[in-house]
Amino acid sequence: MKNYKELKVWQKSYQLCLTIYKATKAFPKNEGFGLTSQMRRAALSIPSNIAEGYGRKTTPDYLRSLYIAYGSTCELETQISLSG
Repeated sequence: MKNYKELKVWQKSYQLCLTIYKATKAFPKNEGFGLTSQMRRAALSIPSNIAEGYGRKTTPDYLRSLYIAYGSTCELETQISLSG
């Protein structure tokens, strides 16, 4: 594999991030610094941590980054539930 962009998990998390950004555009303006911001940061963290871990080139660093990405996924899942 040449780079992290070839990873299916990165591709799917990238698409999820784009979806979250589009969906939160419809949120009320008064949520701009609340749930909207939190959801966007969590969504952005997922592909970012996958890419960072891949770039570190050591298994322990990569695994740590994947655990962080998973934590952000759980955080985002909770926020999606709260937004509905």
